[in-house]
Amino acid sequence: MRKRDIVLKIIQETGIKQVVVMGVVQKTFDVIMAALRNGERIELRHFGVFAVKKRKRRIARNPKTGAVVSVPERYKVVFKPGMGMKGIMLKQ
Repeated sequence: MRKRDIVLKIIQETGIKQVVVMGVVQKTFDVIMAALRNGERIELRHFGVFAVKKRKRRIARNPKTGAVVSVPERYKVVFKPGMGMKGIMLKQ
């Protein structure tokens, strides 16, 4: 499902204009991304939690050449599903 599909689904169920729905959906994603950039944790009840985790610096190998490569520390966005999401996943 793409963002456009989400917008169309909301339009069908509410009858709100597409421009308004697209703006709200986009703004929601913008706020979530801005909060994650600031290192904040996003908790959406019954859906899940988005958080930023720090990955340590490590040494890796290039699989083609076998050369040792230093991978710098970086940040990764992680998602932990909430109880509502877990209930959906178990029913499938």
